[in-house]
Amino acid sequence: MYRKAEERIQKWINGGKKALLIYGARQVGKTYLVRKVLNANNISFAEFNLIERTDVRDFLISATDASEISERLGLYSDVPLQEHESVIFLDEIQKYPDIVTKIKFLADEGKYRYILSGSNLGVELKGIRSIPVGYADMWQMAPMTFEEFALASGITENMLAHSKECYKKRIAVDPIIHEKLLKAFYYYLIVGGMPAVVREYNASHSIERIDEEQKSIVNQYKADFTRYEAENRKLKVISVYDNIPAQLNKQNRKFNFSLLDKELKFDRYEESFLWLKDAAVAIPSYIVSVPVQPLKMSKETNVFKLFMSDVGLLTSCYPVSVKKQLLEMNPDNEINNGSLFENYVAQEVYAAGLSPYYYKKNGVGEVDFIIERDDKPIPIEVKSGKDYKKHKALDHLLERYSFEEVCVLSTNNVEIDGRITYYPIYMAGLLCEGEKMPSDYIPAL
Repeated sequence: MYRKAEERIQKWINGGKKALLIYGARQVGKTYLVRKVLNANNISFAEFNLIERTDVRDFLISATDASEISERLGLYSDVPLQEHESVIFLDEIQKYPDIVTKIKFLADEGKYRYILSGSNLGVELKGIRSIPVGYADMWQMAPMTFEEFALASGITENMLAHSKECYKKRIAVDPIIHEKLLKAFYYYLIVGGMPAVVREYNASHSIERIDEEQKSIVNQYKADFTRYEAENRKLKVISVYDNIPAQLNKQNRKFNFSLLDKELKFDRYEESFLWLKDAAVAIPSYIVSVPVQPLKMSKETNVFKLFMSDVGLLTSCYPVSVKKQLLEMNPDNEINNGSLFENYVAQEVYAAGLSPYYYKKNGVGEVDFIIERDDKPIPIEVKSGKDYKKHKALDHLLERYSFEEVCVLSTNNVEIDGRITYYPIYMAGLLCEGEKMPSDYIPAL
């Protein structure tokens, strides 16, 4: 299965001088992707899983000298390694996150190249004494995007290329291709972007077996939650996580901690919420008081919507009968598609490396999302029904503020009406990407 992250690993292979640190939630495909790209480049590598190899972990904890670490790891390798070319891949480093502090010395020594990977590192790295900035390229890996899912499930590259061209030119997608992409989108709402679930979908096309795979992943998450809660009695991570689907199903999707316990408020649950955010299993969308750049300057940290990291895991909470109704693609059904559509958009925003926000004000109403792309704020309304041109809050917002771009995402085709561009919901990822420039690009005077 193609993943955009392959390009980042490939770029590192081609000339990265630092170590590479990849983190993210469990089961998003980190380990598989590292192996795939290294093998595709015929690079010899030694892989050590610090959960399975407790002997290696114990040695790393006790070692103080970089040359000793590289020499011993070379001896432990099952394959011959070449100096300055071979890679040492340390996986599941959440079992010893302090290895990150030693990577500076290993990178300086230069005997081997290093890739580090792990889950829950957003949580674990908070306790690290010193992260060696400048010695490790760090990036977070998300579940498969809709585009990646579409390619894995039979949508051709030509169809996606046509869709991208229509997005850039703001013209309607070919009707047949539009219907195919829309159908794939509805399947994505059920399957989501966890690679193991996508493989099960391709193998069986069974909603029941897909559901089993998703529940297995959720149970792995909860095992992590339980372990951390045992270490910190203040944490109520499972309570917050389990409440996300119900709170998203409300008309007002703002997360309300009083619904967990009427006596408790945000400050009592703040650590649990931040744990889920840092572990990359939940995505917060903060409210902003002013929809202007930079958005983070006016965000309120205690008012937010909380989305699941993967829309398929959200849908796994629904009965099989509801999922079958989703596949009918009927905007008149009684399912609350709005929560699923919004979770998908939040996921695409997050995968693009952006932060989702939303806006709500008396006299205006609530605008589903505001993102900051190419240094400009973009309001986005998400519509799951037929009345996609009814958006009073967005209209009121445009009476008070001006924006270079204003978008509505729905199941309809591309259309321009005044200041608003209507895009198909499956183009959310394209909207988040924008016009990407090289990192060394300087505009002409």
